[in-house]
This record gives sequence, C-alpha cells and structure tokens, in this order.
Amino acid sequence: MTGKKILLVEDEAAIREMTTMALERAGFGVVAAEDASSAERLLSDGLPDLILLDWMLPGGSGIELARRLRRDEYTREVPIIMLTARSEEEDRIRGFDSGADDYVTKPFSPRELIARVRAVIRRGKAAETADKKQHLKAGDLEIDRYRFEVRMKGQAVELTPKEFELLAALVGTPGRVFGREELLDLVWGRDGFVEPRTVDVHVARLRGKFTAAKLAPPAIETVRGIGYRFREPEREAR
Repeated sequence: MTGKKILLVEDEAAIREMTTMALERAGFGVVAAEDASSAERLLSDGLPDLILLDWMLPGGSGIELARRLRRDEYTREVPIIMLTARSEEEDRIRGFDSGADDYVTKPFSPRELIARVRAVIRRGKAAETADKKQHLKAGDLEIDRYRFEVRMKGQAVELTPKEFELLAALVGTPGRVFGREELLDLVWGRDGFVEPRTVDVHVARLRGKFTAAKLAPPAIETVRGIGYRFREPEREAR
C-alpha cells in the first residue's frame, strides 16, 4: 500500500491531524480538506486511491458530496469510506445508499481505520482485474458496465456502485444461488468488515429503486437461510 494516495475530508482539526499522522505512518500519502468545496478542488488536481469522508461538513454534508462524486464519471470509481459519529442502522443505510464503500463510526482506533482503508483499496484492485461481462441482458433488463447503466424496458434506473455490482453478479449467473458471504466476497471483497446483513439491505434498496420508478423489480429471489438468486425470465413461446 506504500505510495497510495488518500484524500481526507474532515473539518475537525484534531481528528484530521491524528488521522493524517496514522495514515502517513502506515505508508500512505495524504491530502486533507476541511470542507466539500476544498475537497472538490483537490480532486480536480488528480484522483486519490481512496476518500475518507466525514459525514458532517461545513457548507454541505459528506452524504451530499458522496452522491455528487458517484454521479460524476470522473470520480465515480474512487472508493469512499464514511467517517461519522452516527451509529444507528438507518444512518448506516443512508451512508451506503449514498455510494459509500464502507462506514467507520467515531471514535475509531487508527489501527482499525488503517485495516479498513487497506481492505477497501484491495477490493478495488480485485474488481479491476476480475473477468466481468461488460453487457448483460435478461428479458427487459439490461446492464452496461461501460456506461454504468441499468435499464428496464429502456428506462434507466439509477443505482449506487454496490447495488450495480450486486445486481450484475446475480444476473451474470442466472439460477445460481449465492450465499450472503459469497456475495460479500464478490461485491465488497473478502477482506472487508461488512456484515452479511448489508447484502439484505442492498437487495431491498435495489428492489425499491425499480418500484419507485414504477418498473417491475429484477427477478431476484430470496433463498431462505442461504442467500439470493436471479431467476432468468421465461422465454415467450413462438
């Protein structure tokens, strides 16, 4: 991990200094910003390998910044770890729904934070080298990795990166049952600290986005006690 660049976005000077020191001791290069506008200026100078993003920032929340970064093609693939004092499940869901790859609750130990940073960066490298089909189609559902687009009956559905990868993993092997731990390995990576229940949350959010768009949800079936599978649409008789 030596030489990997981290963008730290944190408005509290003491936490910013402590976190910068811990990251640099672990061999990371660090650039720091105290608000969203400063972070965006730094991003325009070059992309980091990972962003550590505080939830509460002056002039705009980290959640809002994460959503903007995920919508921007330039920054879409940069991993994000949210830093926050919020620990309720609903807050965690909001963090993941904004596009965060992981979530660290304050106060945190520097050792745990470093472990999570390393894990998320490793997951990103594994995803880059994985052999993935670039275009998937199942009935009226189409997934285009090049364009980062999901369409149902030609209508686009906006998903977070993790929702996108989860859907692609299931659609890529229709009929195959994936356990929750296996989906964590495929989508989040083997080295993460993410709980198996995170898969359930993302599946529910994924289904909900299609329903909100007044579209039929993908044919993802819950296999009780195991995990999920994608049911391939039946072909119409000619």
